[in-house]
Amino acid sequence: MRLDRLGLRSFRNYEELDLEFDPGVNLIVGPNAQGKTNLLEAIAYLGSGKSFRAQRTSEMVRFGADFAEVEGSVFSQERHQDLRWLLFSGSRPRQLYRNGAKKKTAGDIAGVLQTVLFCPEDLMVLKTGAAQRRRLGDSALCQLRPNYEAALGEYNRILETKSRILKDRFDNPAVEAILPEYNARLCQVGALLISYRARFYESLGKAAAAYHGHFSGGAEEFLLQYRTVSTVSDPFAPVAKLTEDLEDHLRSHFRAELETAQCLTGPHKDDFDVTLNGLSVKTYGSQGQTRTAAISLKLAQRELMKRESGEEPLLLLDDVLSELDPSRQDFVLNQITGGQVFITCCEPGRFTKMGKTIEVYKGKII
Repeated sequence: MRLDRLGLRSFRNYEELDLEFDPGVNLIVGPNAQGKTNLLEAIAYLGSGKSFRAQRTSEMVRFGADFAEVEGSVFSQERHQDLRWLLFSGSRPRQLYRNGAKKKTAGDIAGVLQTVLFCPEDLMVLKTGAAQRRRLGDSALCQLRPNYEAALGEYNRILETKSRILKDRFDNPAVEAILPEYNARLCQVGALLISYRARFYESLGKAAAAYHGHFSGGAEEFLLQYRTVSTVSDPFAPVAKLTEDLEDHLRSHFRAELETAQCLTGPHKDDFDVTLNGLSVKTYGSQGQTRTAAISLKLAQRELMKRESGEEPLLLLDDVLSELDPSRQDFVLNQITGGQVFITCCEPGRFTKMGKTIEVYKGKII
């Protein structure tokens, strides 16, 4: 899997860009705030229809422009393919084309261009709040399992509606009558999410443990533990049983949800914890241990995606190497000998030239 060419029109600070890439390592260099991360964002968006930075599509459209275009030529699934997105500054829906044919959703290009992004914030993901760790898992699962992405979207829509009902009931008590319907569906879809997550985190933990073992020279035992609602004793149970478990937990929190007007129970509260030799990284891990464990998780994510598709996903390293000490830099660089890699860096001479160097300045390629 590789991205041969990327074209941008009015995307972020790029007025116009047409760029070819090396099939191996592409080092993107330049001072801060010149557009390096924007390039990685465009690459990730091209294959997924998701931005790791923008909340709204319009944020990616260059100031003053009516629309933006992100298009590229990809070799994937044993053939050349073209992807194209049109993003609009107003409320007009975005448009997607695959090989010239208009598609309805990002699910229509699932697996064509998979990416694994690693940014400085990810280095401390095991120390931050649960939301960042859920985002890490959801991002990987949405690329691995299109059905998971559909279920996650439905769950979030139901959750948003339920939240409005809980708040509106104070002014309009009659809306409480429809709450059981939403609760039932929330448990059904939530059970699917738990089933997907349990299997994903089991595989991710095993793969990450192998990387961490190499990294630590076998001195530390890496273990990932998935945590969901307390009534779920076995996250690998059939979906019907998981649904019942979620319903039990929701019933025990029903009165509290009404009083607080908040959704207090469900897989939107899920988390995972990593331990090293039995001690939680979040609570007891040093900065070095935390970073090493985070690197292992990202490399494991890439490995799982390769196992699934048979192709190496693109690895996007956004200024990560400059945050690592020399030994961790070497470990990461030794793991990226295969597949296509994009590395952003502020200092052109900091790393040995590998593949192709692309210098960016004020939204232009020098």
